[in-house]
Amino acid sequence: MSQIQIYGLIFGSGKRISEEEDMKETMLDMKVTYTLEQGGKFYIIKNVPARVCKETGEQYFAPDTVERIRSLIKGKKQPQQVIETPVYEYA
Repeated sequence: MSQIQIYGLIFGSGKRISEEEDMKETMLDMKVTYTLEQGGKFYIIKNVPARVCKETGEQYFAPDTVERIRSLIKGKKQPQQVIETPVYEYA
């Protein structure tokens, strides 16, 4: 049976699954390290504000936070630190 999650409730075949099976979400405000690969370069942004799901670890960012990350990467400001990173191929 396929299930669909809508507004924190799980539905299967059009019927609501019991209360015990409802997916619980506990969101925490945290500072995280955001990583991004763009144009063959790898970027690390530290201390980014995010909402983090306690159960799954999934991270959610506010739109203004995402815009600030983009401007940091596109901007001409020098990074605080540059590190060398080894790259391996899993083959």
